[in-house]
Amino acid sequence: MSRAMPLYAYKMGIDTHQEPLVYMRADCAICRAEGYTANTRLQINANSHTLIATLNTVAEEILPHGSIGFSDSAWAFLSLTHGQSVTVGHVPQVHSLSALRKKIYGHSLEADEINSIIRDINLRLYSDIEIAGFISACAGGRLTASETTALTRAMAQVGNQLHWPEHERVFDKHCIGGLPGNRTTPIVVSIVSAAGLIIPKTSSRAITSPAGTADTMAVLTNVDLPLDQLRSVITRTGACLIAGGEVGLSPTDDFLIRIERALDLDSEGQLVASVLSKKMAAGSTHILIDMPVGKTAKVRSQEQADVLAELFQNVAEALGLTVRCVMTDGTQAIGNGIGPAEEARDVLSVLRNARNAPPDLENRAVYLAGQLLSMATGADEAEAMQQAREILRSGQAWTQFRSICEAQGGLHELPIASHHTELRSECAGLLRSMDNRRLAHLAKVAGAPSSPEAGLRLQAKVGDRIEARQPLATLYASTLGELTYARDYFHQNRDLFEISGSAKPGVSKGR
Repeated sequence: MSRAMPLYAYKMGIDTHQEPLVYMRADCAICRAEGYTANTRLQINANSHTLIATLNTVAEEILPHGSIGFSDSAWAFLSLTHGQSVTVGHVPQVHSLSALRKKIYGHSLEADEINSIIRDINLRLYSDIEIAGFISACAGGRLTASETTALTRAMAQVGNQLHWPEHERVFDKHCIGGLPGNRTTPIVVSIVSAAGLIIPKTSSRAITSPAGTADTMAVLTNVDLPLDQLRSVITRTGACLIAGGEVGLSPTDDFLIRIERALDLDSEGQLVASVLSKKMAAGSTHILIDMPVGKTAKVRSQEQADVLAELFQNVAEALGLTVRCVMTDGTQAIGNGIGPAEEARDVLSVLRNARNAPPDLENRAVYLAGQLLSMATGADEAEAMQQAREILRSGQAWTQFRSICEAQGGLHELPIASHHTELRSECAGLLRSMDNRRLAHLAKVAGAPSSPEAGLRLQAKVGDRIEARQPLATLYASTLGELTYARDYFHQNRDLFEISGSAKPGVSKGR
């Protein structure tokens, strides 16, 4: 470890997401003595923590003499304080990289080799380039079922794990995604936990979508709970609706997902490992997988859905889990709201049995809740769905949802966007389709999920007869600039909504 002179911690205020970066002056004596150059991997020690980070060199005026700068994630990981002394050295050999190279050359990996790779990624010994190499080597169907099983087990074991010895069966659900507004989870969890099922639901925040379940729940209650508080909520209510990051379940998955999104790769094996590892770590035994199928959803064909479902079943069986996969309609957005606050508005309207509650969101939530109840009781699916609908219509689900929110810190008022505009059709005709991917991107351009109040409220659905100048959606943003930017994107993507009976399929001019 280099100790020629002390280096003092300096917070650069640079958000590099989860990638740890450090910054040193090009004229730093340690850089010169040790031969450190830009992109050198360094080992940093501080506060009994060790971090492997990538070096960037900066001009002399950027950093005070004798300092080493840290990105936000590196600073937080080492729990640094300004001016604290740190030690810097060369990275020791990472032995699991030999297993990575073996996979890159097309060979199958043993369970202990996969364990070593996941362990070292979790210890932050891998650079983003090396993680990308692992993801790429596993994409395109190059993970066998046995490798996927080993990967799932390894990912579940490196983080915290929940155990519920007093409950023989613990339930969970997961949606494969790709469908804007499909916020069934809070409704499903409320229904089935009101029926007595134990369902510790942890969810991810959105990475590329305009809202994840955790983003939507964050506008309604506290979702960042430590492990002991999570256990308390489950004990009190039989359920929770929280963000998974705080409790550290399958933490390596977060590193992998970040790189997968950057590469736009979605390996089926890694998808299965991602989902099941978090369910295993949460202590779940019975898991419902919702697969929306549609040409602009994540799962685009029935054939792809069948392959994915078979892999889920095979891996789950090897791990001692019970999984049920259901295929649902993925041709259009579900509900009326897209974006955290607007999706929360839909969730509340369904739970409260409001007259304006979107029927497609209610029906899908009841169907999925019925599937879980059927798994739990062995009842006929139609009978289980009827039970789910009765729990919803009776107000039991709404009472249970409020109990969960109160246990997590209270139920909040929804934020309201400062700016909005209507997006109108240019022509009359039948609304034949909507593009889920670009619809989600439109909400993101408006500021979602960073601005919880930003997003869309749909005013038309596929199959509706549309009149010229009829509003198709209301666009919400927290700033006028974001509203204008999103409206411009809408005008440039006129086939986002396909309306028959016009020379130019599409839409709109905002008012």
